[in-house]
Amino acid sequence: MTEKLREWPLAEAKAKFSELIDIAEKHGPQMVTRRGKPAVVLVPADQWGDKPSRKYRDIKEWLLAPEARIEHLPVPDRKAYRWRKPPKF
Repeated sequence: MTEKLREWPLAEAKAKFSELIDIAEKHGPQMVTRRGKPAVVLVPADQWGDKPSRKYRDIKEWLLAPEARIEHLPVPDRKAYRWRKPPKF
């Protein structure tokens, strides 16, 4: 029942928010744009819960998980640390 992602200008989305929610529930995700550029996507709750990336129900479950959670850690730039001034004591 998923249709093509429809784009809603922000002003129209604000004015017709109830309609936007009804359409998202019936037809799938809906894109809201700001100044012609994509800003957010409204996704029905039942589809959001099915995402494989949402393994954990809440932050407590994520923090207590036995496996490492390093997939989103940034790798520091080693060159950026060479030009820092030494601390003054």
